[in-house]
Amino acid sequence: MPLSLPLTRPGSELTAGQDGGAIVRRTVLPGGVRVLTEAMPGLRSATVGAWVGVGSRDERDGNHGSTHFLEHLLFKGTARRSSMDIAEAFDAVGGEANAATGKEYTCYYARVLDADLPMAVDVISDMVTSASIDAEELELERGVILEEIAMNDDDPSDVVHEQFAAAVLGAHPLGRPIGGTPGAIRAVPRDSVLDHYHEHYVPAGLVVAAAGGVDHEALCAQVTAALDAGGWQLDDVPSLDRRPDVPAPIAADGVETVVRRATEQANVILGGVGLTGTDDRRYPLLVLNAVLGGGMSSRLFQEIREKRGLAYSVYSFAAGHSDTGLFGLYAGCAPENVDQVLALLAEGWDRIAQEPITPAELTRSIGQLSGGLVLGLEDSGARMNRLGKAELVHGELLSQSEALERVRAVTAQQVQDLAKELASRPRSVVKVGPFGG
Repeated sequence: MPLSLPLTRPGSELTAGQDGGAIVRRTVLPGGVRVLTEAMPGLRSATVGAWVGVGSRDERDGNHGSTHFLEHLLFKGTARRSSMDIAEAFDAVGGEANAATGKEYTCYYARVLDADLPMAVDVISDMVTSASIDAEELELERGVILEEIAMNDDDPSDVVHEQFAAAVLGAHPLGRPIGGTPGAIRAVPRDSVLDHYHEHYVPAGLVVAAAGGVDHEALCAQVTAALDAGGWQLDDVPSLDRRPDVPAPIAADGVETVVRRATEQANVILGGVGLTGTDDRRYPLLVLNAVLGGGMSSRLFQEIREKRGLAYSVYSFAAGHSDTGLFGLYAGCAPENVDQVLALLAEGWDRIAQEPITPAELTRSIGQLSGGLVLGLEDSGARMNRLGKAELVHGELLSQSEALERVRAVTAQQVQDLAKELASRPRSVVKVGPFGG
């Protein structure tokens, strides 16, 4: 049975065995801080992450871009450490530290030798609890973020995916770019970024996940000490609720968006609203995605690239969030072939909705997904990510065996039923390339 992760008051303890002798433990600390570990026998390294349940969708008018801004600013120093101190702490032990901002969460993480885990916990906790958000550093970093946005804007494959989310989700906050727009970054004042930090970086919203050569009891003590040193009030309060998973109403009309770029190749996406991240049909969706455009043997790859030579890169993709999702088909092709490629993408989508996939396709896709699932969890970073997302998103943790069972239980009929439902929804088209308009 999956390990259920109920939201309880401090003092709650859970333990579960995993494949290969790994042990997962979970403790709710004072303040509602959740600590999850997966001890992996024989590993001399560990990855630890501090997860905060705030993403770009949580920004209000006037502080758009603040979540990604904070990802940068937390590395710029605290009352105890300068930005150089933070960098040197990890360089001195051969470790690495980084962060990632998503639409629904932010994670600050480090991978180090097991003996250096206490240092990593102390430094990351210091960043999370005691970031200076210095005015001068903020202005310097404003320029860095604008350069990052400009870099992404120079990549048409990034642009087409951002524009696709905006086209399908419209005014929904998930339709906004994670990093903010240049205008929003230039306009957001320090006070708004600081308010965003104080509102969301609180004990009850913090999840600390670690995997590899890690001792659970020691990590809980280290986290408690570090948060206390950071001045956080660790009271007897429950953890914050997870996001509701009731599907959000999305505008029914599909739209067409054309973005002009002076490129040699056009980037196109055809798609629409997908499934939420907790939908039980996410396993049939994995199989659907694998058969349609998930690899070199997929239908779209074979038809558009191998048989017709119309594209180098062609694939399908899905993204699930708490209350909505995306499903799309992508191709990069010569501008003069866009209409033909889009027609082939639509034809492939309609066919899989109208006819069952073959037994060979079902077997091959399940094998592909099973192998990818196991191979993808071979390092401590992937295991740490699995823990963090299980706690913040799913409310349960599946072992590898349980996840494999769910994939292997998918039927051709489930895949066709889901494909039919997705194909019946309004479709949007986004084109990025040397077009007019």
